[in-house]
Amino acid sequence: MKTIKVAQFGLGPIGLETLKLAASKPWIEIVGGIDIDPAKAGKPLAKITGDKRVGAARAYRSLDELLKKAAPDVIFHTAVSTVRAAYAQIEPMVRNGISVVSSCEELLFPALREPQLAAKLDAACKAGGARVLGTGVNPGFVMDVLPVCLTGVCRHVQAVHVQRVVDATTRRGPLQRKIGSGLAPKEFERLFNQNKAGHAGLKESAALLAHCLGWKLDELIETGKAMVALQDIVTPHVSVKRGECCGIHQLAVGRIQGQVKITLDIKMYLQAPNPHDACQIVGEPTMNMLINGGVAGDGATVASLVNAAPRILKAPPGLLLMTDIGVPSFA
Repeated sequence: MKTIKVAQFGLGPIGLETLKLAASKPWIEIVGGIDIDPAKAGKPLAKITGDKRVGAARAYRSLDELLKKAAPDVIFHTAVSTVRAAYAQIEPMVRNGISVVSSCEELLFPALREPQLAAKLDAACKAGGARVLGTGVNPGFVMDVLPVCLTGVCRHVQAVHVQRVVDATTRRGPLQRKIGSGLAPKEFERLFNQNKAGHAGLKESAALLAHCLGWKLDELIETGKAMVALQDIVTPHVSVKRGECCGIHQLAVGRIQGQVKITLDIKMYLQAPNPHDACQIVGEPTMNMLINGGVAGDGATVASLVNAAPRILKAPPGLLLMTDIGVPSFA
């Protein structure tokens, strides 16, 4: 495989793990990182990650500083969750002909919430000869791409139902806080209704499913309720008292003419028992899939980013969906 020069935008927990995995790939050359934290500027990425394999590349405060020293083919972008915030960071990259693989949840199906910005970013990609892809484990695989693949052997499909249960105790600190750990239940639900808390990207997963199956949903509704701790819970990142929020139960439902076509049900909370991923395809044939233990979120997200790099460069320039670049695979 031809060597791909990569850089990392965002040196938080996911960004650092992405660099470590990238460093294990013989077809990747790491040329730099970007982060607004002044304490990281100028430092070797090997020192920041604690992994000598990352090499001598350094961290920079901006894209402009990086481009004075290196010319990446691909940038891994792990910084924000919304298309609007991602656009300001990614547009200069594609303008310089750099393709981007992003963990931004809304970029899985960007036209859902930001059709005008999505069109502008697509045009910028084509003008610069670059590509942008939003991916991850969820959204990006478990509750959207994987069910789509299962329907590939169906004669017809009536409905798709997916459930995911995640023990958030095993996840990184920022996620434990994002799902409301330690908040009063009503306070968390208020923040959820303001799009300031909860799992991002669930509606995007439903929209991608509908798009791939040729369904035009009349209605796509998302709800979220606090999961309440039945006992005190302490993790390395948060402390939760009995009666406080310890996570979320989030549901997206898509309907056509009143008929439920898609349900995506995710429970993500501290000490959740029996974590798993499950999918039911109602059709011919009807299928039931179960992944005991579930797909571990952080590690799988990192893998999805890195594994997508070779495939994105083979795709035509533009703002891409996961279903535009072929079947996901290890690389």
